Amino acid sequence: MTHLYLGLLLFSFFTTSLLVIPFINLLYRLKFQRQEQNTRDFQNKLTPIFNKLHQNKTGTPVGGGLLIILAVSILFTFLLPLLKFSKIFISSNYQIDNEIIVIFITFIGFAILGLYDDVLKFFHFQKSGFFGLRMRQKLLLQIFIALMVSFIIYFRLNINFIYVPFLGPVTLGLLFIPISTTFIVMFANFFNITDGLDGLACGLLTISLFAFWFLANNSLDTPISLFLSLWLGSLIAFLYFNVFPARIWLGDVGSLSFGATFAVIAILLGRVIPLVIIGLPFIVEGLSSTLQIFSKKYLGRKLFPVAPFHLALQNHGWEEPKIVFRAWLTGIILAIFGLWIGLN
Repeated sequence: MTHLYLGLLLFSFFTTSLLVIPFINLLYRLKFQRQEQNTRDFQNKLTPIFNKLHQNKTGTPVGGGLLIILAVSILFTFLLPLLKFSKIFISSNYQIDNEIIVIFITFIGFAILGLYDDVLKFFHFQKSGFFGLRMRQKLLLQIFIALMVSFIIYFRLNINFIYVPFLGPVTLGLLFIPISTTFIVMFANFFNITDGLDGLACGLLTISLFAFWFLANNSLDTPISLFLSLWLGSLIAFLYFNVFPARIWLGDVGSLSFGATFAVIAILLGRVIPLVIIGLPFIVEGLSSTLQIFSKKYLGRKLFPVAPFHLALQNHGWEEPKIVFRAWLTGIILAIFGLWIGLN
């Protein structure tokens, strides 16, 4: 089946490649672009360091994640029935329909929440009071979607364990639900935080998904392997236009969806420990920002001169491509290590 998945990856790549330039032009016509650098933090205060370092990104179209989500969803909808019709062997670790429901509730649910956020920001509806949501309310919506997904995984797929390398599966019982929910929400937001430099988050995700694609093939799970093949192909096509200097950005529609779905794929494969190892760059980025927020809110001072970590490196004088390329190299080593752990 590996040769088939590679072919579908290429098919997804070429399909997205044909669509990405017209989509960029559409975003320009809709004026769905990064606005003048006047970004504010959770306390509604200006972030001068971020605005200074990222002032050259003003005007870049945002919302590329929507193209990837639509391309992957439509291709998956047509190709899975086609595989069944072609009498190709379809296997899954769980009931296929429920597994697909879990993946796409996450993929599309978090995308809708992210798109809503993007629309508010880029069309200035926040200023007009158009159903604006605060950070706490958005977090509650993320928890609601993640909880719904975790309940389906627990009650419909009967997953209540995590696999510990060298030891085997460890049953968690009902504790699985809050743990699963935490990982989904955490990676949704940590990926969103990481997506701050051209090619940083998407490049790391591409590396990470190749590792989990190998694990899915090893587990003989057709729906996940097919989904990852299509996602990787589309993501690589997008990454060509997202590397420095970026012609398009994911937006919240992509970053929230991709981070959450990445975590769900790992949970479905029972590979939470490899998720932590392979996803370590996202965790470092997210924790640096989260700790900064808590310190400012509860201690009244900054824990770090600037956060997240990639912004600190920029502020220290590192050029953007240097940060991204070294993050990719780190991601490759972590993916190999996580893959080694995941196969034990």
